[in-house]
Amino acid sequence: MEVKSLFEQLLFTTVRIKTTIPKGNSTGTGFIFNYVHNGKSFPFLVSNKHVVENSIEGWIEFNLAKDNQPDLGNIHTIHYNNFRNQWFFHPNPEVDVAISPLGPIVNQLAKNNIAIFYRSISNDIVPTEEVLKEIDAVEDVIIVGYPNGLYDTKHLLPIVRKGITATPANIDFDNQPKFLIDASIFPGSSGSPVFICNVGSFTKKGENTLYAGNRIIFLGIVASVYVRTDMNQLEIIQIPTKDIPVVKSSQMIDLGIVYKASCITEVIEIFLKQAHEI
Repeated sequence: MEVKSLFEQLLFTTVRIKTTIPKGNSTGTGFIFNYVHNGKSFPFLVSNKHVVENSIEGWIEFNLAKDNQPDLGNIHTIHYNNFRNQWFFHPNPEVDVAISPLGPIVNQLAKNNIAIFYRSISNDIVPTEEVLKEIDAVEDVIIVGYPNGLYDTKHLLPIVRKGITATPANIDFDNQPKFLIDASIFPGSSGSPVFICNVGSFTKKGENTLYAGNRIIFLGIVASVYVRTDMNQLEIIQIPTKDIPVVKSSQMIDLGIVYKASCITEVIEIFLKQAHEI
């Protein structure tokens, strides 16, 4: 596979997170985010707090690189002991975002002459206030991840799904830094990145002009989902990382909660300041 297009590159921004937890095993989604400050790059693995907070061991997998392209199916696994301790949580307990520095791992692999293939989400596609003003109330979005743990096991590729913004991405839903999407969200989708991704043409809110070209905006990270219980009540639950039978009947209603991309840059900046890197 020769990675050229925008969509092809998005396939390599995510990793499947496997963990052991006190009650067994779980899976979730993580993605690589590259924070650039004063010309210096700081790569991080990003996921939800609830994906990693109870973890004991953890594994992430990458395709190896060959001639600057992915060597599909030739997989390198990174194993972590004390996986929970590798993560730094957003200080706001309501914001389900966690980060883990990826630079030391990549540097150690390079010293061992191991080249992994990945693409990162850069902070330059996090929407500014000006860009947010151009986003309409309803936009097509794509979600990249591992719903129900599904992925291409031969080639280590994620699943891409499509939806729409169910509430405006430029307004804080319930006065919190999040918005809703109308999309099928299942266990394993926790930690999936959400994008506006227009290829060929796009429009801007309030304009009749059709712009030619590509537009990609990183909107945020999937964390929770609304469910309807057997009593026809709506509840918000963290997206399970493992299918566990329960007595109460519930049905997901395809409304996912997405924490905004600004939450990710915020927690990274807190981490880097504490580490005296910025």
